Amino acid sequence: MSKMPQITTLDDLRQILSDLPGPDVEAARAAQAREPQLTKPQGSLGRLEQLAAWTAAWQGRYPPRMDTPNAHVFAGNHGVVKQGVSAFPSEVTKQMVANFENGGAAINQMCEAMGVGLCVESMDLDNPVQDFTENPAMTDTECAEAIQFGMNVVDAASDVVCLGEMGIGNTTASSAICYALYGGNAITWSGPGTGLDKPGIGKKAEVITIGIKNYKGLMHDGLDALRCYGGREMAAIAGAVIGARLKQVPVLLDGFVSTTAAAVLQSVNKRALDHCKVGHVSQEPGHKMLLDKLGKNPLLDQNMRLGECTGAVLAVSLLKAAVACHNGMATFAEAGVSDKEG
Repeated sequence: MSKMPQITTLDDLRQILSDLPGPDVEAARAAQAREPQLTKPQGSLGRLEQLAAWTAAWQGRYPPRMDTPNAHVFAGNHGVVKQGVSAFPSEVTKQMVANFENGGAAINQMCEAMGVGLCVESMDLDNPVQDFTENPAMTDTECAEAIQFGMNVVDAASDVVCLGEMGIGNTTASSAICYALYGGNAITWSGPGTGLDKPGIGKKAEVITIGIKNYKGLMHDGLDALRCYGGREMAAIAGAVIGARLKQVPVLLDGFVSTTAAAVLQSVNKRALDHCKVGHVSQEPGHKMLLDKLGKNPLLDQNMRLGECTGAVLAVSLLKAAVACHNGMATFAEAGVSDKEG
């Protein structure tokens, strides 16, 4: 799809989510037919074999390619930070964006090492979304605008798109969204974020509880939760997930925040995240709980919790290996190697 549909309200997105394109069945079958012929015991490359077929199916072509991986880091600010839910002030978001742009952050080094293109997307950093203890974080229009932005930035030429974020306060927003979507209690979903101590995490949970009580009657699906508690960067990630689906680009999600942003879509359509893998499991405690709710098995566990798209970009190495082995290995017939008997 060369031109993205226009999103002016969240109902527009609900309509799109009701009729999403599926995987390319022929590409998946071609991958599944080649895999048993390769010079190795069947299943011996484990999840890499599945990754190769998944990549082909969601790229909509065979053989799959992994020459042009791209990463997007969306940055946004959150009004709820003034409630003392973060160890760092909101100014750090803009400062870290400058660090990304100057090549000084961890994500810059990982992108260079993995051969991944990097785009940094600033989302009106001088105007944080509303403090959700006082008002919904975004209006319907503001949320829809951020979603539209995310849909549009995904390059259809990408072989995979990695989605991450930077935003002081956005683990608080993520915990609130997960609480709204899945229940439980605020303290269970709350973690240290940028480095809160135990009392700080308790304060964070108290703030989330206030927000949940404020808008409980407005929660019909995940898009309502995104509007009431999320940030522009999170809405843009949700939009990028949908844009990638419509452009036949598979997705690697990063940690707790980006997975939460995607989760709001699955609450509307259970198949909305079929073209997404989660690059790693974060040390933020809510992430593992969320992955269990989504039925997603992360590709890596490196005890990371940085954000910035680092876990997703690191997982590109697995996709590159999967595609290289699938495309480049000789078959038993080509190599003159005897296949198993029988």
